[in-house]
Amino acid sequence: MNKFVDIASKVDERATERMSFRTKPRIKEVIRYAAAVSGVDDSTFAMNAAYKAALEVIEAQERTVLRGEDAVVLLDALENPSPPTEAMRSAFAQYRDRYLSN
Repeated sequence: MNKFVDIASKVDERATERMSFRTKPRIKEVIRYAAAVSGVDDSTFAMNAAYKAALEVIEAQERTVLRGEDAVVLLDALENPSPPTEAMRSAFAQYRDRYLSN
């Protein structure tokens, strides 16, 4: 059995915000049961589940994991960049003209 860990309570802020949503009766029943067997109320259980899922989504979006061979290729490209193409020179010129001229 997994011990319930209240990660949301570790956020050092006063709870002033409300969230509200409708759900299907079966989903509510399952959440309430899971909360009960975890020894917490359904709000604490649901908030922790949503918070944990949100942190996982954010981490997945902000982190890129490369296999060893891909990391070697990336590092080589960073250490030995190709010379700029004509399209890249054009893009830099457009950026310079649009944002740096004045």
